Amino acid sequence: MDAFLAEDRCEELRDLSVVNLIVSIGILIGMLISYLPQHARIIQRRTSEGISPYFVLLGTTSATSAFANILLLPKSRQDVACCSELETFHCMAGLLGIAQLGVQWISFSFIFVLFLVFFRYGSADDLDNEELGGEKPRWHTALLVASLTLLHGLAVIVITGILSTVAREDLATWANVLGVMAALLAAVQYMPQIWTTFHLKHVGSLSIPMMCIQTPGGYLFAASLMARLGWAGWSSWGIFLLTATMQGVLLYMAIYYEIQARNGGPPKPPSSTLGRPSLPHLHANGFDDETPGRYTSHPEIYAATPEQLNLINERQASYAEADTTPLLRPGGIGDPHRNYDTNRG
Repeated sequence: MDAFLAEDRCEELRDLSVVNLIVSIGILIGMLISYLPQHARIIQRRTSEGISPYFVLLGTTSATSAFANILLLPKSRQDVACCSELETFHCMAGLLGIAQLGVQWISFSFIFVLFLVFFRYGSADDLDNEELGGEKPRWHTALLVASLTLLHGLAVIVITGILSTVAREDLATWANVLGVMAALLAAVQYMPQIWTTFHLKHVGSLSIPMMCIQTPGGYLFAASLMARLGWAGWSSWGIFLLTATMQGVLLYMAIYYEIQARNGGPPKPPSSTLGRPSLPHLHANGFDDETPGRYTSHPEIYAATPEQLNLINERQASYAEADTTPLLRPGGIGDPHRNYDTNRG
């Protein structure tokens, strides 16, 4: 029975649909092009600021699960097996669905790599990349994202290898598990990014052109996979239907904040002092991080105007003159009221 099904599938691949072939090639090229603006934006800005670490984690693991899912689906395995009987052109045409998910996985994995390469967690003097409130992800977060992503990929490879060796009949079930996993990850993938963009009120290194291409492309891709795999492949095309909807919400927010920024936007609290970004105050006086200590080394942090800076400097100079503990005075050592002449009799 399986042999007849495989033979029927090979005949289907020989009978090419020109329209479906053109659409599939267009989706493959479009998917590759759609990720390039995001790659270029991170490299150009040399920071992944504005991109949620958890968006990267969920997106990469979802893409890994989706790619593994379509590789293990019975119909995909039949397509691969048919390549031994088909001409090269027909074989490549039959594997376009797999290639599309492969390109998506590679492209999102490259975003994951760029996120780690250009991850910033402690930059203090970057006006362009300053996040509201001085909140930046910690390096522990980047380490967590990298570790979980690599562990997930390794687990998928190991489990697939074991099933392929000792329980090939369970590969279809494992494929559906991966599909459900990919769908669940995709369902929540954009939530942390939507929250991050809403919190920052700007897009940062997130690429609007990428989303403009991918949102309608996601619906088109889902329709293409549905036509190829039918309702039995719901675990593959359902991912992209859901993802496109969530991405559309994020795209709307990104465009709204970008237009608002270009039009001046609502008044924001001062975020810089004397042309420098505000830094998280360092509790200079030990009690209140809004008030400078007596001898703070960065008075400009606490001044919003040149007049305030002069006032702080004058107050610190006054403290220094009146200080009787010279070790605390700038340049002071010893007691100024004591004669340290050791030659005096």
